[in-house]
Amino acid sequence: MSRLAQTEGLTDIQREILSTVRDFVDKEILPVATELEHRDEYPTAIVEGLKELGLFGLMIPEEYGGLGESLLTYALCVEEIARGWMSVSGIINTHFIVAYMLKQHGTEEQKEYFLPKMALGEIRGAFSMSEPGLGSDVSAITSKAVRDGDEYVLNGQKMWLTNGGTSTLVAVLCRTGDAQEGVAPHKAMTTFLIEKEPGFGEVRPGLTIPGKIDKMGYKGVDTTELIMDGLRIPADRVLGGMPNRGFYQMMDGVEVGRVNVAARGSGVARRAFELGVAYAQQRHTFGKPIAQHQAIQFKLAEMGTKVEAAHAMMVNAARKKDSGARNDLEAGMAKYLASEYCKEVVEDAFRIHGGYGFSKEYEIERLYREAPMLLIGEGTAEIQKMIIGRRLLEEYRTQD
Repeated sequence: MSRLAQTEGLTDIQREILSTVRDFVDKEILPVATELEHRDEYPTAIVEGLKELGLFGLMIPEEYGGLGESLLTYALCVEEIARGWMSVSGIINTHFIVAYMLKQHGTEEQKEYFLPKMALGEIRGAFSMSEPGLGSDVSAITSKAVRDGDEYVLNGQKMWLTNGGTSTLVAVLCRTGDAQEGVAPHKAMTTFLIEKEPGFGEVRPGLTIPGKIDKMGYKGVDTTELIMDGLRIPADRVLGGMPNRGFYQMMDGVEVGRVNVAARGSGVARRAFELGVAYAQQRHTFGKPIAQHQAIQFKLAEMGTKVEAAHAMMVNAARKKDSGARNDLEAGMAKYLASEYCKEVVEDAFRIHGGYGFSKEYEIERLYREAPMLLIGEGTAEIQKMIIGRRLLEEYRTQD
């Protein structure tokens, strides 16, 4: 077990779950991850193994067939899975954001219908907020839903759906009102629960999932667009049953997603450290292992410290959310720090490998292409800084 990234105060059940996930990563993910990633192949066998472990129901309440575990337990499992292959953690992340949104905001009928099947992995979740011209400005979405009797008619184009092809349930944010003077744009948005067939092309009438987007890294998991053209959705598939609450529901889910990204950053950084510290003891220059050179020891010291700091902030953010308290400050800090530190630790491990780090034969090459996605996913560093800055000003506001 790693000396780094240990978590105090875990229950016996949490430790047992983490030990099981860690063994699964070591035996089932690490040996095949690089090969599957180079082929951009969906990890079907790995996903089936996660289903058998009950990971798809980890945070779903026991009354709906899940394990009823905390966000902290989930984040620590994600950290372990990302250490094996970050793409696999992405597959379960979007699933859990949708499950969390249903648990927190869904009607009882929606919970009873979706959550038991999601706990078994029979329904796979994805969520969709971004659009091709949107960037970080969620209030500027143009996808629109118009009420027509007992249905809504949806039109628009969405972008960057993780699990876009393999999912069977997508939570989609659409505008449900026209801009009005004095009414904030985010108060006219609604989240729709859209069921679909897995695969690509027209997956239900009015809904098309084009092919996978070819990416630099983060391969294996399918990332897609989503096109709605006259898509009809029953009104009872509005999340929570009431329109115009979608922005708040999505932001609540994104806070969970940011803890997840922090966990992924911590996991990838820990794997990069493991690779770097091992290689530094195997590679010899000037008559001794490079680990004995002070310059390399300094790098290892910095890398280990960053791994530990990222893990600690991620744990703090997860525990804050589990307490029921507002955690946008902690989640933003954790996501920002962990993703930046992940990039830096991976690059240092890459440098320790020297020329071999540039070879696809070595695992660090894969990590070097995967780390940049964490700088963007669930909000860029600049967005995190805006959130952090505004929240700090709220906390430290001086008297006028």
